[in-house]
Amino acid sequence: MTERRVALIAGAGFYVGPDLARLLAERGHDLVLGDPHPSLVAELESAGTAVEVVTGSRDLAVPGAAQRLVDAALARFGRIDSATAFTGLIVTGRFMKSSVDDYRTVMEGCMVAPYEFMKAVLVPMIAQEDGQVLVITSASGARATPGAPLYSSARAGATHLVRNVAHEVSRNRVQVNAVGTNFMDFPEFRRASGADDPAVRAKLEGQVPLGRLGTMSEFAHFCAPYVDGTSRFTTGQYTSYAGGWA
Repeated sequence: MTERRVALIAGAGFYVGPDLARLLAERGHDLVLGDPHPSLVAELESAGTAVEVVTGSRDLAVPGAAQRLVDAALARFGRIDSATAFTGLIVTGRFMKSSVDDYRTVMEGCMVAPYEFMKAVLVPMIAQEDGQVLVITSASGARATPGAPLYSSARAGATHLVRNVAHEVSRNRVQVNAVGTNFMDFPEFRRASGADDPAVRAKLEGQVPLGRLGTMSEFAHFCAPYVDGTSRFTTGQYTSYAGGWA
């Protein structure tokens, strides 16, 4: 019998987490999930997937949060084959009206969180000389973003951190990649942008070359090859997932 792979998904209760968890379960993974909704856990377990739940770990910038996910994975399954995290804290406004406290806030959410996550998950992967890490950042880091200069610059820093880390651990046969999103159809983005108003949504979609918002289901399918073991010859890469906006 083939041993099932073990995938860790931080923040499994929001953004692409639930859809990615379902997809990886379908592809033969057992799961370590950070703060999933109980209904998702029940759904996955009823289909035969072993699920380890870790609560209170959503903010990966909090010291020890990422390590608790890793410790739970190793205690339950003894290994981690892939790990995915979505991090970031949006701070908007013009640069000349910002404060250094604003910058410290955005750096905590956009830089410290992925730092803590990678430092934790890479230790067992380096030891086993195998693993895949995907850090979901933002497409705003790939271009100038009026109204969010602090946020987009911090996101660019996170993406470059991923590239550097990938180079360092490639000798251990561990892959580390980043994907940056924008214009995604999920509740937080719609609330922040006002896209639940049809007129506002139409204006937003007009900024996207493909003319619509992206869905969580299709984004999960895009992420999957980075973490499901099927594509093992890509590392240190960044891809924007924003309908052609970046």
